[in-house]
Amino acid sequence: MKELTLPATIENIDVATDFIDEELEAHNCPMKAITQINIALDELFSNIARYAYPDSQGMATVRIDIDSERIFLQLADSGIEFNPLKNDDPDITASIDNRSVGGLGIFMVKKTMDEVKYEYINNQNIISIIKKI
Repeated sequence: MKELTLPATIENIDVATDFIDEELEAHNCPMKAITQINIALDELFSNIARYAYPDSQGMATVRIDIDSERIFLQLADSGIEFNPLKNDDPDITASIDNRSVGGLGIFMVKKTMDEVKYEYINNQNIISIIKKI
């Protein structure tokens, strides 16, 4: 498993994406899987950057492991405990005026990945995703 720890800032989404893309391309992952992983990474990392550390700047760790059948991606932070999977999915059939704000990004992650799991271990939020290839 490869790992990168960096400040959890919006500016570092590109750094995290480059790190993940390098691994995905080295394993000749299909372009569709790369695109879906990049969208998921963008959503999850930006949530950490925006909400995990409201009063300070903290760190985020991105881990990736790839084999012939699946891509495993994990993000961890020591910010405020928050399980993004506990909220109900947004009603995408409702009109824009009647929709609640938020939740669409996590909904997209859940719909495009084969597994999405949240854990809170040793004062860390850990979200893991698996994409079968």
